[in-house]
Amino acid sequence: MRRILIKKSKKLKGEISVPADKSISHRALIFSALAEGESNIYNLLFAQDCISTMNCLKSLGVEINIGDDFVKVYGRGISGLREPEDILDAGNSGTTMRLLTGVLSGIPGIFSVMTGDSSLRRRPMGRVVEPLLMMGAEIWGRAHSNLPPLAINGAKLKGGKHTLKVTSAQVKSALLLAGILSDGETWITEPAHSRDHTELIFEYLNLPLQKEGLTLKTHGVDGYKAKDFYIPGDFSSAAFIMAGGLIVEGSKIIIKNVGLNPTRIGMLEILKEAGADIKILRNYELGKESAGDMSVEYSKISSFEVSGDIVPRLIDEIPILAIIATQANGKSVFKNVEELKVKESDRIKGIVNGIVKMGGKAEEIESGFVVYGPTKLKGAEIDTFNDHRIAMAFAIAGLVAEGETILECESIKISFPNFISMLQELGGELVELLS
Repeated sequence: MRRILIKKSKKLKGEISVPADKSISHRALIFSALAEGESNIYNLLFAQDCISTMNCLKSLGVEINIGDDFVKVYGRGISGLREPEDILDAGNSGTTMRLLTGVLSGIPGIFSVMTGDSSLRRRPMGRVVEPLLMMGAEIWGRAHSNLPPLAINGAKLKGGKHTLKVTSAQVKSALLLAGILSDGETWITEPAHSRDHTELIFEYLNLPLQKEGLTLKTHGVDGYKAKDFYIPGDFSSAAFIMAGGLIVEGSKIIIKNVGLNPTRIGMLEILKEAGADIKILRNYELGKESAGDMSVEYSKISSFEVSGDIVPRLIDEIPILAIIATQANGKSVFKNVEELKVKESDRIKGIVNGIVKMGGKAEEIESGFVVYGPTKLKGAEIDTFNDHRIAMAFAIAGLVAEGETILECESIKISFPNFISMLQELGGELVELLS
């Protein structure tokens, strides 16, 4: 297993561009595969999760060619995928499994089986399987179809009305994809707004979509024309670099071409209210997505609270927000974050255990956890539970800790393959250990 050693760093300085947005990369591949014609995808994320989606699509008959600065996808049309000869492997990617379950459920004549790694096989799939079954899907899985592997026999689906129990962009997106493959209208109501990349792609591709409050409505289509995609940098990846800039004394970083979709930047809102020196230097659009450049400087930050409707807009950033909270002045509270327990790991456990091991103070509470700061962290060997966001969060913590911090770094390639080299470029004291 690959490991890194992190030492306290003097300052982080420089101008960087973070890897492409993972959520949009998955969706660009899938929508391009179902389109009529060729799509060029510029700045696709070549991280393990997106490669899993690409490999699954190739197994379904989609031709994908990798160019110098783009990926070309030859769309097979709304129902042109072919039956795979082998099991589809989603790796560690919940997005791959959930979105493709929505697609494969609605294409008659295709039988498929999807599995993933040991982490993905523990993640709940009933939240997407249950509404698809109501539309006429034929899906079987472990634990009453709640756990992978999933076996799917494609069928002609019928639209319906769905009120989601949890706020989930993946479930919503799976149902929207199933909706354009179905007869009749499909209605989806969320408990709160989740990231809206799929809705923006619907708009970009002129697919049917009506919005009213928390409810979306679509209907079946015969097909749609391919378009090119231009993908901004991933705000969730930028969050780790931002955190380093905020907590490592003397730091100043400029992050270029990062996605600023309003449904993704809840962390930005929380931190600016807490006194973080973060500025948007310019703003522009890529397709229907908002993007821009930002500057981040070392800041004295007040404690903050994360709860309620903002949680879906920063759910992936909570591990790194917890690290920032160790350096903030006061008690920071994270509530209504139970979803963290069913991510790639139990992230609440990973966050609290790691902070305590580094000499900080954190504890679980009902529906979440609290962190007390500011704390002088101490280097330690951290159990990341093979979770990329836990690993990156504690690598940033190591930059302000006295002594040496050691943790696995294999999982980081899932979303941010050049994370270590980028921090080194900015002046971070990290080195990969020989196994």
